[in-house]
Amino acid sequence: MKENIIKDKSFLFAVEIVNLYKDLAYNRKEHVMSRQLLKSGTSIGANVREAEFAQSKADFISKMSISLKEANETDYWIDLLHATNFLNSAEFEKYKAKSQEMLRLLVSIVKSSKE
Repeated sequence: MKENIIKDKSFLFAVEIVNLYKDLAYNRKEHVMSRQLLKSGTSIGANVREAEFAQSKADFISKMSISLKEANETDYWIDLLHATNFLNSAEFEKYKAKSQEMLRLLVSIVKSSKE
């Protein structure tokens, strides 16, 4: 079976987001931003999976565009969690790099799909 980089990376990213959420919610007692992060961070991969069986090219582009929007929202929550001292600098750098990678991949996929 053909390797699907965005499918694999978005799933692994979602696992990391779930684990970060658990740490933020249960250990650091942060419930609002972490819940938003959980929703957007796991939605990236869910929409990538939906795009896998899109009914048309337009449907594929739509699902991947939703993934892109969710990745951008996730990037925002990572920034905000850092700015409010819920993520230390090392954690921020780790999650920011992964978030930026998701954004770059999705921008590339959406852009090339529209051409």
